[in-house]
Amino acid sequence: MEEKLKIKISIADRIYPLTVDPSQEEGLRSASRKIDVMIKQFEQNYAVRDKQDVLAMCALQFATQVEQKQLDKTADNAETNERLLKISNMLADYLDPKSTADATDGN
Repeated sequence: MEEKLKIKISIADRIYPLTVDPSQEEGLRSASRKIDVMIKQFEQNYAVRDKQDVLAMCALQFATQVEQKQLDKTADNAETNERLLKISNMLADYLDPKSTADATDGN
């Protein structure tokens, strides 16, 4: 079993001590950097009165990205399933041409 790491993550000029699995460290540090970059972008582009407002906008931005990816994935899965069904039907017709001939003969 892997030992836990004690790391410190900085978000919006505040330090958060965390105990994490070693496999999570890189992702957490990357996420922290992305949040800080997004905070700077919001502060530069909008009249922000409070860090909480900026953090709320960051949370909304990241949540929207996750939701959109899920929606895109669902649409891709539906399209893939439709294609697989067509291929399956083509294979069934090829492997059993008699059933296709029967269907066209009305038998």
